[in-house]
Amino acid sequence: MTAKPIDRFEFERALWRQNRMRVAGVDEAGRGPLAGPVVAAAVILPPRWAETGLPAELAGLNDSKQLTEAQREIFFAFITGCSEIRFAIAQADAALIDEINILQATHRAMNDALAPLDPEHALVDGLPVRTLRVPQTALVKGDGRSYSIAAASVLAKVTRDRLMRDYHVQFPEYGFADHKGYGTAKHLAAIAAHGACLIHRKTFAPLKPKAPQLF
Repeated sequence: MTAKPIDRFEFERALWRQNRMRVAGVDEAGRGPLAGPVVAAAVILPPRWAETGLPAELAGLNDSKQLTEAQREIFFAFITGCSEIRFAIAQADAALIDEINILQATHRAMNDALAPLDPEHALVDGLPVRTLRVPQTALVKGDGRSYSIAAASVLAKVTRDRLMRDYHVQFPEYGFADHKGYGTAKHLAAIAAHGACLIHRKTFAPLKPKAPQLF
C-alpha cells in the first residue's frame, strides 16, 4: 500500500480558507550551541502556490536539517530573491541569551522576525510560544510538515552558519567554521585551552561557573 504523500500546505491552506492570507512560518537555529547568536526567520509564501505547486527552484524543500549545505544555499538564494515571498530574519546575541536565558531570547528573535511582516497567523515549529504577539499554530516537527516553516528553517540555518563562519575569521582558534559553536570535542578542547571568547554563552555549561560545594 502506497503511503499518502504529505501535504506541506495543509495548515496554510486551512488558514487561507478562513481568509487569513498572511500566514508566516517561523523557525529558529542555534538554541543548543555554546557560542554565537540564536537566529529566527519568518516567511510568508504566496497562497497561489497551494494550487500551482512550489516553483521548480524549491523542489525538495524540507526541514533544513534534512538538506545538504549546497541545497540550503540554493533554497536561501531563491527564497530571499523571489518577489512573491516575504521574509524577515532576526537574531539574539550571546550577551542577550546570558541576560534573559535562551528560551526567552529565542522567542524575542521570533517576535522580531515576525513584526515587519505583520502576519495574521503564525505557524511555529515546536511547542506553543506563550509570548508570541500574533495568533499561532504550533506544530511539532513543523519544519517537515509545512513549507512555510521549512523555508524559515532554511533562512535561519543558512544565516547562522554564515555568521559563525565570519566569527571563525575573528576567533580562528575555536574552529567555529567547523562546528558552528556546538559542544564538540574540538570546541571543548579549544575552550579548555583558550577560555571563553566574546561570543560564548557564559551561562551555558561548561562555561557557567560551578557553584561552590558545601561541606
